[in-house]
Amino acid sequence: MELFSFWSLWIIVITVGLMIGLVVLVQATRNMNTGKEDSELMGHEFDGIEEYNNPLPKWWLWLFFGTIIFGFVYILQYPLGGWKGIWGWTSINQLEEEQAAHAEIYGEIFERYAEMPVEALLNEPQALAMGGQIFENNCAICHGKNAQGASDGLYGYPNLTDNDWLYGEVVDANGNVTRTLPESIKLTLIYGIRAQEAPAEIGGYPQMAAYQEQYGEIAINQLAHYVASLSGAEHDAELAGLGESIYQNGVCAACHGKEGKGGFGIPNLTDDIWLYREADATLIENIRFTLRHGRAGVMPAWQEILGDEKIHLLTAYVYSLSQEQQP
Repeated sequence: MELFSFWSLWIIVITVGLMIGLVVLVQATRNMNTGKEDSELMGHEFDGIEEYNNPLPKWWLWLFFGTIIFGFVYILQYPLGGWKGIWGWTSINQLEEEQAAHAEIYGEIFERYAEMPVEALLNEPQALAMGGQIFENNCAICHGKNAQGASDGLYGYPNLTDNDWLYGEVVDANGNVTRTLPESIKLTLIYGIRAQEAPAEIGGYPQMAAYQEQYGEIAINQLAHYVASLSGAEHDAELAGLGESIYQNGVCAACHGKEGKGGFGIPNLTDDIWLYREADATLIENIRFTLRHGRAGVMPAWQEILGDEKIHLLTAYVYSLSQEQQP
């Protein structure tokens, strides 16, 4: 913001003008002729309280003027509008200085842990504590401090402690592990899920589409009962039977599979684990809502925000949460 731009001058004039105006106001009231002697009643009262013609206490007056002087000194030193301040201080400069000081103190520790495999960090309490702090500062807002996701099931924040992963270990047709769980967690943190420019092979699959217009309410209700039946949940057998043909012959089976067991990034509909399940609604109602409106949750990318070393520690921490609770 330039010093003499409109908005810069707007901010400066209002701020400085108000400070000067306050001084003028106090001085004007001090010099006002009331026609009364000191300590003489002013002749009006409110609720039994009468006002005397007394000047402001000197301690209060000088304290007030002191705050105004402090305000002008502050303005000279720190930014206001386009004015940079005599010290050239900015919050960005302060942040960079603090980050540099942090890197000088902890950089060696981060580098040492970055060279260790994620699995080995499970035996490093300090590394997990550091990863836990990173989690609380950046991830807990969605996944919760206990990493168990949103308790109301409304927004679809995954539970990271139950060892059930949409984007977890990858196994090929021959049963060989081509990507371990720690590798998938790290890739998710780096690129996000459905985040901008996230490669499809690590989690950029399209969201669950809305089918209200395509199927209509009757078919959606039948589908909901069939989906509920896949996990053994309470359902209407007759409606589920009608919904099965819609599922198998439509787009549902194309993504979730004929048996409903899903795959990498595609939810398993048979395990009774639900990403979106509001506590005050039945399972059938939740499934119907998903079928009507679809789901489009996004996990943001953290690479530019955290950097490689912190993502490595965060990966170890998230991985450790599920390893403590094996199924």
